Amino acid sequence: MTDTSRPARPVILGQNQYGKAENRVVRITRDGATHHIKDLNVSVSLSGAMDDVHYSGSNASVLPTDTTKNTVYAFAKEHGIESAEQFGIHLARHFVTSQEPIHRARIRIEEYTWERIEVPGEARHSFVRKGQETRLAQITYDGSSWEVVSGLKDLTVLNSTDSEFWGYVKDKYTTLPEAYDRILATDVSGRWRFNWTDDAQEMPDWDASYEQTKQHMLRAFAETYSLSLQQTLYQMGSRIIENRDEIDEVRFSLPNKHHFLVDLEPFGLKNDNEVYFAADRPYGLIEATVLRDGREARIPADLTTL
Repeated sequence: MTDTSRPARPVILGQNQYGKAENRVVRITRDGATHHIKDLNVSVSLSGAMDDVHYSGSNASVLPTDTTKNTVYAFAKEHGIESAEQFGIHLARHFVTSQEPIHRARIRIEEYTWERIEVPGEARHSFVRKGQETRLAQITYDGSSWEVVSGLKDLTVLNSTDSEFWGYVKDKYTTLPEAYDRILATDVSGRWRFNWTDDAQEMPDWDASYEQTKQHMLRAFAETYSLSLQQTLYQMGSRIIENRDEIDEVRFSLPNKHHFLVDLEPFGLKNDNEVYFAADRPYGLIEATVLRDGREARIPADLTTL
């Protein structure tokens, strides 16, 4: 029998997915006078037996994207939000197990952190948005196995000394002077992949893992006497792998936020590594993956696709 749903031309459908992006959900948990807040931006992407809707327009296998949005809000009530990773696991499992045409679910989450404003008395319901990093999580489930990748972006760090850059290749276009005491600054964008792969395993404490991973990253940045940003990146990834058994892979994208000494000689002043011009572009971009020995790299090179 001829398949009339497929166009009679040498064109076929490739990888495809659909869902509802950037569902902002804020969950308040009231523990008497003490309130707790979780603020997430949740994107749902589903794939599976979706050929017919592309070839013929039949929606018989399509769960509306509006339904996926509603599910996010309903699950925030029914399951609460213990952590971004746990919430994503609940959602991914639901979409794959409740809808036969859906074979794979990918949940991407950004978490925005709020800090409690402490005031005299019993009231504990006021918060200020923290201006540090955005926490990230991506959960993928195909009905049999899981992949959980956590991370962060926009974490700005700076060392005002203990950084050098010299001994590099020079050609006729090189004008950069060697530096033996420079500022090293970057906006950290990082992802790390867990080795938790199925429900039979005990889950990590996602929140504790995130905080401790971040601390290992920051301590490595602060404690490394850096001869290059590449060296610092490797030390940051190594510190995480060596100290967090639940993590097998770390990938960083580190823009070098250049700080150049200002020439104060025209004003009769000596600039003894005190006054800098902070340039926002162009910037060096250093990227690499650090792996546990024997493991395979699976985080995309372009972190914006994750």
